[in-house]
Amino acid sequence: MLSKMTSRRSNVDSSEIFICVTYESGIVAYEELPQTGEPIWILGVKYESTFDRKKAKKDIASRIWVTYRKGFPPIGGTGPTYDTGWGCMLRCGQMMLAQALICRHLGRDWRWHPSQHNEIYFKILRMFLDKKDSPYSIHQIAQMGIGEGKNIGQWFGPNTVSQVIRKLCAFDEWSDVAVHVSLDNTVVIEDIKTLCVINEDIKSPTTKGKSKSTKQKAKAAVSGQVKKKWKPLVLFIPLRLGLNEINSVYVKALKKCFTLKQTLGVIGGKPNHAHYFIGCVGELLLYLDPHTTQIPVVEDKWDHISDDSYHCYHSSTMQIKDLDPSIALGFFCKDEEDFDNWCKEVKELVTIGDHSPVFELTDLRPSHWPPFEPPGSLDASLNTSDILHIDDADIEMDSDEEFEIINP
Repeated sequence: MLSKMTSRRSNVDSSEIFICVTYESGIVAYEELPQTGEPIWILGVKYESTFDRKKAKKDIASRIWVTYRKGFPPIGGTGPTYDTGWGCMLRCGQMMLAQALICRHLGRDWRWHPSQHNEIYFKILRMFLDKKDSPYSIHQIAQMGIGEGKNIGQWFGPNTVSQVIRKLCAFDEWSDVAVHVSLDNTVVIEDIKTLCVINEDIKSPTTKGKSKSTKQKAKAAVSGQVKKKWKPLVLFIPLRLGLNEINSVYVKALKKCFTLKQTLGVIGGKPNHAHYFIGCVGELLLYLDPHTTQIPVVEDKWDHISDDSYHCYHSSTMQIKDLDPSIALGFFCKDEEDFDNWCKEVKELVTIGDHSPVFELTDLRPSHWPPFEPPGSLDASLNTSDILHIDDADIEMDSDEEFEIINP
C-alpha cells in the first residue's frame, strides 16, 4: 500500500515523498509531543514540555530510525528480500545498537544536521545497510539468529535479539565494545567488571616482545606496570514484568529508567508488534516505530548514501499500561567511572524507594549460578555469512504469538 506522507525538517522546506507503509493495525500514526505540565524525558535528557519542544524534536530526529525494507539482496543468497511482517524486533535491536554506537563514537549530545557531512556518523550508518557484508544488517542478524534457534523469517523476542547483537559485536574491532546480556532479571557487577576490564602490560625495554608468567604479571600489577583498560559497555537487561500485561508495581521504576543518562531505551511493545521506546512524558511512552516499509538504501558510485530515510521527525506514543511485559532495557557506559555512576543511580532510583525494582543489582554472582565465563575472542576477519550456511530449510516466514519468557 502506497501512502503519501509529508517530510518535515528543521530549516528545510517541506516536501512530499512517497513511501510504502505496512502496519498490522493500519497506517503508522505520528503524533506531536503531548503538551502537559510534566517533563519530557528522551534517553536520559530532560526537556520542559512547554519551552523545550523544538530541542526535544531535534533530539528525536537525531536518533537513527530503522524500518522494514523491501527489495534488498536475498538473505543467505536464497532467502527473503524483505522483512515486512517478521523483522520489527530485529529493526528495534538495530535502533538500540545504533544509539549505543552513536554514544560510543560521537557522544550523547551529537545532533543530526541534514546539510552537514559527518564521516563517523556515515560510517556507523553504513554498518546497518541491508546487505550481507554490513556488520549489523538484517542479513547478519537473521543469520546469527539461527544459533539462537530462530529460522530466517521467524520473529525474534527481546532476549533473542539481545543475544544476537552480543555475538555480532565481537566482530566489530572499530567500536570495541563489551556487550553483556543479564540473566534472571539480575545484573552482577562482578561479571561486568570481569568482562570490561582488561589488564595491559606496560613492558620495559628488557622484556619487550617476551611473554610474562602469571607471577611476573602479578608482580607487575603490584609495581604499577599493568595498565587497566575499560572496554565501553553495552548492557541488555531482558525482563518479564508481569504475565499477560505489565504489572503496575513496576511502572514507576520503568519510567525512572528513562531518566538515567546511560540509558539506550527499551525494546518491546506488544506481541508481534515491536517498538523502540526512547522516552516518556507522564504516563505516555515515546517510541520510534519500525512498521514502515521502505526501499533499501544503496551506495552510489562515489560510495555516498542518502540518509533521509533513517530519521523520523515525530515519535509515536503509547500508554505505559499497554506495554507487553516482555521487554529489554539497554544501557551504555563509556568507562568504569560511568558504570560505577550507573550502579549508584540504579540503587537510588530503581532498587530503593516506594516502588518495586524492575531488576536486581548485586555485587557478586549468586552462589547457585555457574561460574561466569566471558565470551571467547572471535576472528574478526571472518564474516558471519561465511560461518553460517543457509539453505531453504532454514527459511521460515512467520510471526510468533508470544514474547519470550526469560529464563536463567
